[in-house]
Amino acid sequence: MDKSELPFLSASELSRLIASRQVSPVEATEAYLERIDSLDFKFNAYLTVTRQMAMDAARDAEREIAAGQHRGPMHGVPVAVKDQFHSAGVRTTGGSRLLADFVPDEDATVIANLKRAGAILLGKTNLTEFAITGFSHRFSTPRNPWDLNAYAGGSSSGSGAATSAHLCATSLGEDTGGSIRFPATWCGLAGLRPTWGLVSRYGVMRGVWSMDTVGPISRTVEDAAITLGAIAGHDPKDAHTSTKPVPDYRAALSGGIEGLRIGVVTEQMESELVEPDVRRVVERAIGVLDELGATVEEVSLPLSALAGAVSGTLLAVEPANNHSAWIKESLSEYGHDDRILLLTGSVMPAHYYYKAQKLRELIRRQVIETLSRYDALVFPTAGKSAQPIEDDPPVTGKDTASRLPFLFTRLFNLASCPAMSVPCGFDDRRMPVGLQIGGRPFSEETLFRIGHAYEQAAGWHTMRPPAA
Repeated sequence: MDKSELPFLSASELSRLIASRQVSPVEATEAYLERIDSLDFKFNAYLTVTRQMAMDAARDAEREIAAGQHRGPMHGVPVAVKDQFHSAGVRTTGGSRLLADFVPDEDATVIANLKRAGAILLGKTNLTEFAITGFSHRFSTPRNPWDLNAYAGGSSSGSGAATSAHLCATSLGEDTGGSIRFPATWCGLAGLRPTWGLVSRYGVMRGVWSMDTVGPISRTVEDAAITLGAIAGHDPKDAHTSTKPVPDYRAALSGGIEGLRIGVVTEQMESELVEPDVRRVVERAIGVLDELGATVEEVSLPLSALAGAVSGTLLAVEPANNHSAWIKESLSEYGHDDRILLLTGSVMPAHYYYKAQKLRELIRRQVIETLSRYDALVFPTAGKSAQPIEDDPPVTGKDTASRLPFLFTRLFNLASCPAMSVPCGFDDRRMPVGLQIGGRPFSEETLFRIGHAYEQAAGWHTMRPPAA
């Protein structure tokens, strides 16, 4: 196979070729670095490219595999990670000019785990400032490979753009209110927000400690499964990580979905925030699940209508507390969206936060109770496809205070449940649409099973973005 074709393989396909020694990790890494050098000026996906580090790691992987020391499915696979994660000896900006020259001396656990699995780190991807807003970028705005004039989604925008544009085999994002699933749906990718506590947050810049979650953004469900397998597990450095054994997620992909019970959340499907063509695409995808043998039924979650307001309160108050010193000293150095959010969080009355936490618990109980009767819940990831890139608009009142009312990801963050977005077709503008699949805590195997069955039946994962 010509080296230039290697980036168009899925991470799983590349992994199998590397394991069988038909492809060298050095060849694969060179191919990705060459694409980054020649194409990333269009996408602004990377903030830092670790060329020498990547090549050194690729040569080490090649020697180990040749000596029969294959570590597993991520060994030799080139990956990218969101620049929200500390990386030893490599600039880590958090997407902010306030940290433009910050170089940590220790890896975040997720990066250490990737290296332990033998993955090759290509570099650090772009993101919205401190990963606490959906659109505000302080260095450059990542471009969507399906339309270079459209956003890639946030906050893990660079990971979405890099993966969709074939500038890495798979990537990591971080999801507090939807920041893995948001770029996944807008860039036509599979993105999983794992159960809170499944993956360590040690060395990850904090947003909302009880919702921050690291997970994969990948081109296929199988790629997401092997990526999650490499980073999941208990970490003594993060007291909130689970001690449950990490299963073989790739093994869970087989078997189909016949007999599974899937609930379609009517409040989300029928929301006025879902554009008609997006709704049609998602309805067709749900029809495929029915054809594959799942029992599909409508279900009501009345409190889901409050998820945006509750999550929005937490996403304002906790970052404002995290950034309190810088707000006093350097507020003007933040971008527009962050200034608004942090100032709002700084002046929000304490009883708002208290009430938000009480409502969150009610929402969580309703979600968990419903999932006691269903294996998964489904509805659109977002009510709109990728929107045109624009200058930061002024906030003139409550109707313009939020730029993401159409994002339906926050329900599962509030419930600490896993949720996945898989591409399910295109809207009338020929932009990707995502189907969101959420499940019980630690039911990632079930989500992968459903997502993979749908993906293989529908085939949307085989589509290549025109700009890539």
